[in-house]
Amino acid sequence: MNIILGISASSGISTGKAFVIPEQVERIVPQFPISSSEIEKEWERFSKAKSKITDKILKQLEGLNPDSKQDKIQKELLETYLLMLDDPVFLQEVRQNLEANPFNIEYILDVKTEEYADRLRNSGNEYLTERAQDICDIFGSVLNELLNIHVFNIEQVPDGAVIVARDLSPSDAIIFTKRKIAGLALAEGGTSSHVAILARNYGIPAVFGLENITKEILQGSKLIVDGTAGEVIVSPDAQTLSDYTEKIEKELEHKEKILKFKDIPAQTKDGTRFTLLANIGTPEEAKLALDQGADGIGLFRTEFLFMQETTTATLRNHVMTEDEQFDAYKTVLETMNGKPVTIRTLDAGGDKIISSLDLPTSQEKNPLMGLRAIRLTLNYPKLFKTQLRALYRASAFGNLKIMLPLITTIDQVAKAKELISEVQAELENEGIPFNKNVPVGIMVETAAAGITADCFAKISDFFSIGTNDLTQYTLGVDRENLLVSPLYNEFHLAVLRLIQRTIEAADAEKIPVSVCGEMAGKTDSVLVLAGMGIRTLSMGINNIPYVKELLSSISIAELQSISSKSLNNL
Repeated sequence: MNIILGISASSGISTGKAFVIPEQVERIVPQFPISSSEIEKEWERFSKAKSKITDKILKQLEGLNPDSKQDKIQKELLETYLLMLDDPVFLQEVRQNLEANPFNIEYILDVKTEEYADRLRNSGNEYLTERAQDICDIFGSVLNELLNIHVFNIEQVPDGAVIVARDLSPSDAIIFTKRKIAGLALAEGGTSSHVAILARNYGIPAVFGLENITKEILQGSKLIVDGTAGEVIVSPDAQTLSDYTEKIEKELEHKEKILKFKDIPAQTKDGTRFTLLANIGTPEEAKLALDQGADGIGLFRTEFLFMQETTTATLRNHVMTEDEQFDAYKTVLETMNGKPVTIRTLDAGGDKIISSLDLPTSQEKNPLMGLRAIRLTLNYPKLFKTQLRALYRASAFGNLKIMLPLITTIDQVAKAKELISEVQAELENEGIPFNKNVPVGIMVETAAAGITADCFAKISDFFSIGTNDLTQYTLGVDRENLLVSPLYNEFHLAVLRLIQRTIEAADAEKIPVSVCGEMAGKTDSVLVLAGMGIRTLSMGINNIPYVKELLSSISIAELQSISSKSLNNL
């Protein structure tokens, strides 16, 4: 038995078998000359590798459901890959280059693939430009086969597994929506990272900061993940396993007990009412939110929808269409049956990368300060208008609010509203029903927005304070970085004063204000926020009954006393 200590990222206890995700291998293509007598041998290696990839694609095609819309998209792309693998023009060029320049086949293939892709990119034809990435993808797979590099597919993770990895990207974390993951044990990742947030949202115990975890734990090992204590127990002995089984049972009993609050209104013991909303990332989570007693949806992170669409290699070039988005938004609105649903426009970029030709990514020295969120969507107005059209079409089916992320200037709001006006005019001309009076608000998640909240309150229908990024940007602390995680402090006086200033600005203009960051669902911060005057909190689904229980045990006067101490504490 071995106990590995880390940092608690998501509380709770679970057991399961380790599924160790191998660390990514960088593809390094060697270059060395070969003799003329070795040309046939190299060509045979290439043909065998190509045949292996062809067989894999044929097997994937056999497993597709012809009635599934997503599978139809995959089928089209897989069939395109097959045609490319047997493209006589490309294969002839590879062969001729091999004979004219006798180098190892990996080098020849790498050079010819990039050369061919560049030709397609510069063709001036939109269809051919899109095929450039396809040819890099498919012959990149052949190249990996030749180099014996086996790229890991997150879809391989089975139900009930404890994921052991160096780190996970937010797009990898989409697996939480598809599998019943027992726990997370990661070497890297901040406790306020998106992966940690998603783990808490799905009630998955998680421990981060576990050095060399992928080397210390063998595939299939029995693990106990104690997310509350921040430790992982490898190959527990019988007594330890028994002790933890008892703890898990007690945890489940407490969860059952707390569920009685899901049908009770959120209010303090002296009767002050609160509105508790849910943060979600997929339409399916809306039903879970209702089951936990949510008063509505306070944050629908639409970027996770886009990530889900582009997370597999076969969908990499697919971005969500207007109809696909409309179906997702409509589903959530209808599920909530008149309860408010706040949908945040695409918050991509930074650490949330969406691989699509419609949304080009560029290397940025500091992506969290770069082209992300509203900056990105205003930079690609066609993409933004597609989302706005889907949102306004869906507005006819429920109580929709639209929220703009990472706002720092008045001009950004004005430009977004110009696009909204264009979309509304288009829908009117097309005779498509929609709600003209959908409230449009902003996220306050930068010091710039907090300091000038009085100005933004005049042009916004509501505020939602995103405390995760507000803390990160105000303190200049990367919330994904464990090395500086002790400096990430939501109770820092600068952060609390910005929250207070935002509340005052909203009250002065009589617009609603809520909090949708992690502070909204944590017991210690809920007390402070409630005492500062916040009456609407949007949180991870599983936190809702716990926050209801907490509020029921305290009075407004007590809450005000708690927040007063925090606001006067340097």
